[in-house]
Amino acid sequence: MPNITIDTIFQDTRQALVAHGAAPWIADSVAKAVAAAESHGNVICGLYYLESYCQQLRTGRVKGDVDPDVSLPKPASVFVDAKFGFAQAAFEKALPTAIDTAKSQGTASLCVAHAHTCTSLGYFTEQLAQAGLVAIGFTNASPIVAPPGGNARVLGTNPIAMSVPDGHGGLAMHFDFSTSAVALGKITMAKAAGQDIPLGWAVDANGTPTTDPNAALAGSLVSAGGYKGWGFGLMGEVLAACIPGTTPSPDVKPLKAPDGAPHDLGQTYVLFDPNVHSNDFAQRFAGIAAAVSAQDGARVPGAARTPATEVTVPDALWDLVQSLKNFNL
Repeated sequence: MPNITIDTIFQDTRQALVAHGAAPWIADSVAKAVAAAESHGNVICGLYYLESYCQQLRTGRVKGDVDPDVSLPKPASVFVDAKFGFAQAAFEKALPTAIDTAKSQGTASLCVAHAHTCTSLGYFTEQLAQAGLVAIGFTNASPIVAPPGGNARVLGTNPIAMSVPDGHGGLAMHFDFSTSAVALGKITMAKAAGQDIPLGWAVDANGTPTTDPNAALAGSLVSAGGYKGWGFGLMGEVLAACIPGTTPSPDVKPLKAPDGAPHDLGQTYVLFDPNVHSNDFAQRFAGIAAAVSAQDGARVPGAARTPATEVTVPDALWDLVQSLKNFNL
């Protein structure tokens, strides 16, 4: 398997997206997210999605040439209409307004509406934290999670992400996780590798727990922590679909299908200026972090994580990237 620099991943991803019809600035925005995912080992949200992006650009399921519309319906409420384009580009367009609003108002919300899948939700909360804000993000997805005791798909994996600034342009804490027991991509990757999945990830079509990835894909994922994770998944649905006015998970079509209706997904970010109510936020959190790190093997999630500058990419995937990059419309 070849070792590929993150910069090469960015450049080749950008070229592939432009070759399939994305405007250069939009391709740049999406390629940065793909490269960032790969740099942190989040392969499910990296090059794994590039073929789907390119296919859907060609069929029009995602719009690669739209200009997102940013507005302020209320003084602390930022809204961006992605116009069925990429979430990364819509967020990038709204980011300066969201930061300014949160810092002037103390708290703010940012809703992204009518967007393609954002893939890695933490990619966005991280940018807000790097600007000095505490940020919590929510999004939804196509239905794959059954309710506890059920066997029919209702919710998406509906991740939650949170990023906390360290006061120096970095992260004191950062997490991004699905409210399902596992991301769907891990099931599909297990199937491709001919491997079983752990018990507790999924149920079959009858609602019976299974270790067979094929049975899992014909059935449903389950929530992390049973009823607790199910509640968080529903919370994400309210905030990511109902508040922005986008498609709820039961009605979202499979995200990687080459054609069909646009994803029409939403994200909501809740932003806090940590210095509004006290001037010792960083010191208070540092005390919590110290209590964690004092224990061998314990850590604050996301603290001091370092992105790789080069990663190993499977041969077949890198060959696919090259063919996408060299595609001629």
